[in-house]
Amino acid sequence: MNEKLTHFDEGGQAWMVDVGTKDETARRAVATGGIRMRPETLALIRSGTAKKGDVLGIARIAAIQAAKKTWELIPLCHPIALTALEVHFDVDEAGSRVVCRAVAECHGRTGVEMEALTAVSAGLLTIYDMCKAVDRGMVMGEIRLLEKEGGKSGRYVAP
Repeated sequence: MNEKLTHFDEGGQAWMVDVGTKDETARRAVATGGIRMRPETLALIRSGTAKKGDVLGIARIAAIQAAKKTWELIPLCHPIALTALEVHFDVDEAGSRVVCRAVAECHGRTGVEMEALTAVSAGLLTIYDMCKAVDRGMVMGEIRLLEKEGGKSGRYVAP
């Protein structure tokens, strides 16, 4: 594992990493996270009768849109031409939560971890926004990278 923070120069100033000399390779990242809520809120989402409409459908579109704009949201990220992005939502009745999983792919010089993580975050925030009128106590968490492939550092799989 690299012990050096790559977004700082020798003087400690923030900078955008130079990826110009890196080889273009297939890149893939998988991220996940969840939002816990009251069972009644989860039932509204499942039934499709939430006041604002299809919560998970709209959250999926928000997640995709956010992933495409990650470089505009996270200051030192490079613009990346995503070649694929999948966003899945699973309803966990027992845990009274919705779990989001995003898979981002590109062929480029830098990874797509931030795009996958941004997709998950925006998807969960959209669920919160659409359901906050009935449940302001929802809790988002456990947003994390599950795996990544490609580039010089190779494959990573979360323990």
